[in-house]
Amino acid sequence: MKLRCYLLFTIGIITAGGCASYRMGAESLYAPDVQTVYVPMIESDSFRRDLGERLTEAVVKEIELKTPFKVVGSPDADSILSARLLSDTKRVIVENRNDDPRALEMGMLAEITWINRRREPLCLPNTIPLPPELLPINQTATQITAAGQSTVTTQQLAIERLAQQIVSTMEEGW
Repeated sequence: MKLRCYLLFTIGIITAGGCASYRMGAESLYAPDVQTVYVPMIESDSFRRDLGERLTEAVVKEIELKTPFKVVGSPDADSILSARLLSDTKRVIVENRNDDPRALEMGMLAEITWINRRREPLCLPNTIPLPPELLPINQTATQITAAGQSTVTTQQLAIERLAQQIVSTMEEGW
């Protein structure tokens, strides 16, 4: 009797476990129906040159590095991740007594849209009062001029941080 109950319990566990589809590992963080992503050139509303191109390159590298998705050069991909660099700011944080800047903060604000082939948004809705497919992403980096840090290196740091933040929005919600 005890053996029969144990056998029925074991068979029940085996058959019930086979019915569910589970994803494990890093793939469980991303949409299962997306394998390819098209990233068009990011448009920039900034007057600083090449920020859109540099951000596009950083986003593509980050997608290839951190996600299971493959970036393709065709709009026929499973999804399209488009972005627009809305603004970039530069403000003085610390000055010396001669009003020379010693520490500057550079900020960048981008708006992203991630849609699938059917033009439905893949991003989670945001609490900011914007349409759910538009997510504002903001990132800053600090430049220490006294240490010899240049504007270009600070911009690149802000771009890389912004790309990481953009790619992290591609993760599925819990």
